[in-house]
Amino acid sequence: MSTMLTVPSDVSDPTPTAAAVLGAGQRGQRIRRRRRPRWAIGITVALVGLFTFAPLYWLVITSLTPDADVFAFPPRLFPEEITFDHYVSVFADPAIFGFLTNSIFVSVITAVLSVIVSMYMAYAFSKFRYRGRKALMYFVLSSQMFPQALLLVTLYVVFAQFGLLNTYQALVISFTTFTLPLCVWMLKGFFDALPDDLIEAAKIDGAGHWRTLHSVILPLAAPGLVAAGLFAFVRGWNDFIFALTLAGPEKQTLPPGLVNRFIGEAATAWPALMAASLITSIPVCIAFIALQRYLVGGITAGAVKG
Repeated sequence: MSTMLTVPSDVSDPTPTAAAVLGAGQRGQRIRRRRRPRWAIGITVALVGLFTFAPLYWLVITSLTPDADVFAFPPRLFPEEITFDHYVSVFADPAIFGFLTNSIFVSVITAVLSVIVSMYMAYAFSKFRYRGRKALMYFVLSSQMFPQALLLVTLYVVFAQFGLLNTYQALVISFTTFTLPLCVWMLKGFFDALPDDLIEAAKIDGAGHWRTLHSVILPLAAPGLVAAGLFAFVRGWNDFIFALTLAGPEKQTLPPGLVNRFIGEAATAWPALMAASLITSIPVCIAFIALQRYLVGGITAGAVKG
Protein backbone atom coordinates (compact mmCIF):
# COMPACT_ATOMS: atom_id res chain seq x y z
CA MET A 1 0.00 0.00 0.00
CA SER A 2 1.47 3.34 -1.01
CA THR A 3 0.50 6.89 -0.18
CA MET A 4 -0.05 9.15 -3.19
CA LEU A 5 0.78 12.87 -2.89
CA THR A 6 -1.12 15.03 -5.40
CA VAL A 7 0.65 18.18 -6.57
CA PRO A 8 -1.26 20.51 -8.90
CA SER A 9 0.21 20.78 -12.40
CA ASP A 10 0.04 24.58 -12.39
CA VAL A 11 2.75 25.47 -9.85
CA SER A 12 2.80 29.12 -10.92
CA ASP A 13 -0.61 29.48 -9.30
CA PRO A 14 0.06 27.71 -6.02
CA THR A 15 -2.84 26.16 -4.21
CA PRO A 16 -2.62 25.55 -0.43
CA THR A 17 -1.43 21.99 -1.19
CA ALA A 18 1.45 23.12 -3.43
CA ALA A 19 2.47 25.86 -0.99
CA ALA A 20 2.51 23.34 1.84
CA VAL A 21 4.74 20.99 -0.17
CA LEU A 22 7.17 23.77 -1.10
CA GLY A 23 7.22 25.08 2.47
CA ALA A 24 7.97 21.63 3.82
CA GLY A 25 10.87 21.31 1.40
CA GLN A 26 12.35 24.63 2.44
CA ARG A 27 11.99 23.75 6.10
CA GLY A 28 13.73 20.46 5.44
CA GLN A 29 16.64 22.24 3.78
CA ARG A 30 16.95 24.65 6.72
CA ILE A 31 16.91 21.76 9.21
CA ARG A 32 19.60 19.91 7.24
CA ARG A 33 21.74 23.06 7.19
CA ARG A 34 21.33 23.43 10.96
CA ARG A 35 22.34 19.82 11.60
CA ARG A 36 25.99 20.19 10.71
CA PRO A 37 28.18 17.25 11.68
CA ARG A 38 29.78 17.55 15.07
CA TRP A 39 33.17 16.59 13.75
CA ALA A 40 33.17 19.76 11.58
CA ILE A 41 32.39 21.88 14.63
CA GLY A 42 35.11 20.11 16.60
CA ILE A 43 37.72 20.68 13.89
CA THR A 44 36.75 24.36 13.66
CA VAL A 45 37.05 24.81 17.43
CA ALA A 46 40.39 22.98 17.44
CA LEU A 47 41.79 25.18 14.64
CA VAL A 48 40.64 28.35 16.35
CA GLY A 49 42.11 27.16 19.65
CA LEU A 50 45.39 26.24 17.97
CA PHE A 51 45.57 29.60 16.23
CA THR A 52 44.81 31.40 19.51
CA PHE A 53 46.98 29.54 21.98
CA ALA A 54 49.95 28.49 19.84
CA PRO A 55 51.73 31.88 20.17
CA LEU A 56 51.14 31.88 23.94
CA TYR A 57 52.47 28.32 24.23
CA TRP A 58 55.56 29.17 22.21
CA LEU A 59 56.14 32.27 24.37
CA VAL A 60 56.04 30.16 27.56
CA ILE A 61 58.27 27.42 26.13
CA THR A 62 60.84 29.91 24.85
CA SER A 63 60.98 31.67 28.22
CA LEU A 64 61.83 28.32 29.87
CA THR A 65 64.45 27.27 27.32
CA PRO A 66 68.20 27.82 27.90
CA ASP A 67 69.83 30.34 25.58
CA ALA A 68 71.86 27.65 23.85
CA ASP A 69 68.75 25.66 22.83
CA VAL A 70 66.55 28.49 21.58
CA PHE A 71 67.57 28.10 17.94
CA ALA A 72 67.86 24.31 17.98
CA PHE A 73 66.79 22.69 14.69
CA PRO A 74 64.37 21.09 14.26
CA PRO A 75 62.38 23.13 16.80
CA ARG A 76 61.25 21.21 19.86
CA LEU A 77 57.71 21.43 21.19
CA PHE A 78 59.02 20.37 24.61
CA PRO A 79 62.49 21.60 25.64
CA GLU A 80 64.91 18.94 26.85
CA GLU A 81 66.03 21.21 29.67
CA ILE A 82 63.93 23.75 31.56
CA THR A 83 65.37 26.76 33.33
CA PHE A 84 63.83 29.59 35.37
CA ASP A 85 66.94 31.77 35.20
CA HIS A 86 65.29 34.18 32.77
CA TYR A 87 62.42 34.85 35.19
CA VAL A 88 64.91 35.38 38.00
CA SER A 89 66.87 37.88 35.90
CA VAL A 90 63.69 39.75 34.99
CA PHE A 91 62.57 40.03 38.63
CA ALA A 92 66.05 41.23 39.56
CA ASP A 93 66.05 43.97 36.91
CA PRO A 94 64.64 47.24 38.33
CA ALA A 95 64.33 48.76 34.86
CA ILE A 96 61.58 46.26 33.96
CA PHE A 97 59.47 47.34 36.91
CA GLY A 98 60.11 50.96 35.96
CA PHE A 99 58.65 50.28 32.52
CA LEU A 100 55.76 48.39 34.12
CA THR A 101 55.00 51.26 36.50
CA ASN A 102 55.04 53.76 33.65
CA SER A 103 52.70 51.60 31.57
CA ILE A 104 50.20 51.15 34.40
CA PHE A 105 50.22 54.86 35.29
CA VAL A 106 49.90 56.13 31.72
CA SER A 107 47.30 53.53 30.68
CA VAL A 108 45.09 54.13 33.72
CA ILE A 109 45.17 57.92 33.26
CA THR A 110 44.44 57.47 29.54
CA ALA A 111 41.48 55.22 30.29
CA VAL A 112 40.01 57.58 32.88
CA LEU A 113 40.47 60.66 30.70
CA SER A 114 39.05 58.92 27.62
CA VAL A 115 35.96 57.74 29.49
CA ILE A 116 35.26 61.14 31.08
CA VAL A 117 35.54 63.06 27.81
CA SER A 118 33.86 60.46 25.60
CA MET A 119 30.83 59.99 27.85
CA TYR A 120 29.88 63.68 27.61
CA MET A 121 30.48 63.72 23.85
CA ALA A 122 28.53 60.51 23.32
CA TYR A 123 25.62 61.74 25.43
CA ALA A 124 25.47 64.97 23.42
CA PHE A 125 25.52 63.03 20.14
CA SER A 126 22.90 60.54 21.30
CA LYS A 127 20.29 62.55 23.20
CA PHE A 128 20.41 66.05 21.67
CA ARG A 129 19.30 67.11 18.19
CA TYR A 130 21.08 70.07 16.61
CA ARG A 131 22.30 71.16 13.20
CA GLY A 132 25.52 69.52 12.07
CA ARG A 133 25.32 66.69 14.61
CA LYS A 134 25.91 63.88 12.12
CA ALA A 135 28.67 65.76 10.31
CA LEU A 136 30.43 66.33 13.63
CA MET A 137 30.04 62.65 14.54
CA TYR A 138 31.64 61.49 11.32
CA PHE A 139 34.38 64.09 11.66
CA VAL A 140 35.26 62.65 15.08
CA LEU A 141 35.32 59.14 13.62
CA SER A 142 37.42 60.18 10.62
CA SER A 143 40.22 61.29 12.95
CA GLN A 144 40.68 57.60 13.78
CA MET A 145 41.61 56.91 10.16
CA PHE A 146 44.77 59.03 10.12
CA PRO A 147 47.99 56.99 10.35
CA GLN A 148 49.83 57.29 13.63
CA ALA A 149 53.04 58.32 11.89
CA LEU A 150 51.23 61.25 10.29
CA LEU A 151 50.08 62.62 13.63
CA LEU A 152 53.35 61.78 15.34
CA VAL A 153 55.30 64.55 13.59
CA THR A 154 52.61 67.13 14.43
CA LEU A 155 52.39 66.05 18.05
CA TYR A 156 56.17 66.04 18.40
CA VAL A 157 56.43 69.64 17.16
CA VAL A 158 53.55 70.83 19.38
CA PHE A 159 54.88 69.07 22.48
CA ALA A 160 58.38 70.43 21.84
CA GLN A 161 57.03 74.01 21.70
CA PHE A 162 55.14 73.55 24.97
CA GLY A 163 57.99 71.69 26.70
CA LEU A 164 56.02 68.45 27.10
CA LEU A 165 58.45 66.05 25.47
CA ASN A 166 59.66 63.21 27.70
CA THR A 167 56.73 63.66 30.09
CA TYR A 168 53.73 61.61 31.11
CA GLN A 169 51.45 64.35 29.80
CA ALA A 170 52.72 63.84 26.26
CA LEU A 171 51.97 60.13 26.40
CA VAL A 172 48.51 60.56 27.92
CA ILE A 173 47.47 63.24 25.41
CA SER A 174 48.77 61.30 22.41
CA PHE A 175 47.14 58.03 23.55
CA THR A 176 43.84 59.79 24.19
CA THR A 177 43.75 61.30 20.70
CA PHE A 178 43.52 57.80 19.26
CA THR A 179 41.25 56.19 21.84
CA LEU A 180 38.69 59.00 22.06
CA PRO A 181 36.88 58.56 18.68
CA LEU A 182 36.11 54.87 19.15
CA CYS A 183 35.18 55.41 22.80
CA VAL A 184 32.70 58.08 21.73
CA TRP A 185 31.08 55.83 19.15
CA MET A 186 31.04 52.89 21.52
CA LEU A 187 29.27 54.89 24.23
CA LYS A 188 26.92 56.56 21.75
CA GLY A 189 25.60 53.15 20.73
CA PHE A 190 25.08 52.34 24.39
CA PHE A 191 23.26 55.62 25.11
CA ASP A 192 21.08 55.07 22.02
CA ALA A 193 19.87 51.83 23.58
CA LEU A 194 18.61 53.68 26.68
CA PRO A 195 15.01 54.92 26.18
CA ASP A 196 14.39 58.65 26.10
CA ASP A 197 11.50 58.08 28.51
CA LEU A 198 14.07 57.92 31.32
CA ILE A 199 15.17 61.46 30.56
CA GLU A 200 11.59 62.70 30.29
CA ALA A 201 10.71 61.08 33.63
CA ALA A 202 13.74 62.72 35.26
CA LYS A 203 12.70 66.11 33.87
CA ILE A 204 9.19 65.66 35.26
CA ASP A 205 10.75 64.98 38.66
CA GLY A 206 12.63 68.27 38.39
CA ALA A 207 16.10 67.03 37.44
CA GLY A 208 18.26 69.08 35.09
CA HIS A 209 20.52 67.76 32.35
CA TRP A 210 23.51 67.46 34.69
CA ARG A 211 21.65 65.51 37.36
CA THR A 212 19.83 63.39 34.78
CA LEU A 213 23.12 62.34 33.24
CA HIS A 214 24.96 61.60 36.47
CA SER A 215 22.11 60.17 38.56
CA VAL A 216 20.03 58.33 35.93
CA ILE A 217 21.97 57.66 32.73
CA LEU A 218 25.52 56.93 33.89
CA PRO A 219 24.58 54.26 36.48
CA LEU A 220 22.72 52.39 33.73
CA ALA A 221 25.64 52.90 31.35
CA ALA A 222 28.23 51.43 33.73
CA PRO A 223 28.97 48.34 31.52
CA GLY A 224 29.53 50.60 28.52
CA LEU A 225 31.84 52.88 30.51
CA VAL A 226 33.87 49.88 31.70
CA ALA A 227 34.12 48.52 28.14
CA ALA A 228 35.30 51.89 26.82
CA GLY A 229 37.77 52.21 29.69
CA LEU A 230 39.24 48.76 29.02
CA PHE A 231 39.60 49.54 25.35
CA ALA A 232 41.45 52.79 26.15
CA PHE A 233 43.61 51.01 28.75
CA VAL A 234 44.71 48.31 26.30
CA ARG A 235 45.27 50.89 23.58
CA GLY A 236 47.63 52.83 25.83
CA TRP A 237 49.26 49.66 27.15
CA ASN A 238 50.17 48.33 23.70
CA ASP A 239 51.25 51.55 22.01
CA PHE A 240 54.79 51.49 20.73
CA ILE A 241 55.45 54.32 18.29
CA PHE A 242 54.23 57.23 20.47
CA ALA A 243 55.91 55.87 23.60
CA LEU A 244 59.18 55.33 21.72
CA THR A 245 59.28 58.84 20.23
CA LEU A 246 57.63 61.11 22.79
CA ALA A 247 58.91 59.58 26.05
CA GLY A 248 62.48 59.72 27.28
CA PRO A 249 64.30 56.80 28.90
CA GLU A 250 62.76 57.52 32.31
CA LYS A 251 59.18 57.67 31.03
CA GLN A 252 59.26 54.80 28.55
CA THR A 253 56.49 52.22 28.78
CA LEU A 254 56.80 48.46 28.36
CA PRO A 255 56.71 48.04 24.52
CA PRO A 256 59.67 50.32 23.71
CA GLY A 257 61.35 49.60 27.03
CA LEU A 258 61.48 45.83 26.50
CA VAL A 259 62.66 46.26 22.92
CA ASN A 260 65.50 48.56 23.95
CA ARG A 261 66.37 46.31 26.88
CA PHE A 262 66.57 42.93 25.16
CA ILE A 263 66.95 43.56 21.42
CA GLY A 264 70.37 44.72 20.33
CA GLU A 265 72.16 45.21 17.06
CA ALA A 266 74.25 42.05 17.43
CA ALA A 267 71.92 39.71 19.34
CA THR A 268 68.50 39.40 20.93
CA ALA A 269 67.88 37.81 24.32
CA TRP A 270 64.73 35.97 23.24
CA PRO A 271 64.15 33.84 26.39
CA ALA A 272 64.50 36.86 28.70
CA LEU A 273 62.29 38.93 26.39
CA MET A 274 59.59 36.23 26.43
CA ALA A 275 59.80 35.93 30.23
CA ALA A 276 59.46 39.69 30.65
CA SER A 277 56.55 39.80 28.20
CA LEU A 278 54.75 37.04 30.07
CA ILE A 279 55.24 38.67 33.46
CA THR A 280 54.18 42.12 32.29
CA SER A 281 51.02 40.79 30.59
CA ILE A 282 49.64 39.53 33.91
CA PRO A 283 48.10 42.92 34.98
CA VAL A 284 46.11 43.14 31.74
CA CYS A 285 44.89 39.56 32.11
CA ILE A 286 43.80 40.23 35.70
CA ALA A 287 41.93 43.37 34.59
CA PHE A 288 40.07 41.49 31.84
CA ILE A 289 39.17 38.57 34.11
CA ALA A 290 37.89 40.91 36.84
CA LEU A 291 35.84 43.05 34.44
CA GLN A 292 34.87 40.58 31.70
CA ARG A 293 31.16 40.54 32.57
CA TYR A 294 31.06 44.34 32.23
CA LEU A 295 33.08 44.14 29.02
CA VAL A 296 30.73 41.64 27.33
CA GLY A 297 27.65 43.51 28.52
CA GLY A 298 29.05 46.85 27.38
CA ILE A 299 29.95 45.61 23.91
CA THR A 300 26.63 43.88 23.23
CA ALA A 301 24.26 46.31 24.96
CA GLY A 302 24.64 48.97 22.32
CA ALA A 303 24.18 46.53 19.46
CA VAL A 304 20.36 46.55 19.67
CA LYS A 305 18.49 49.77 20.14
CA GLY A 306 15.63 49.44 22.63
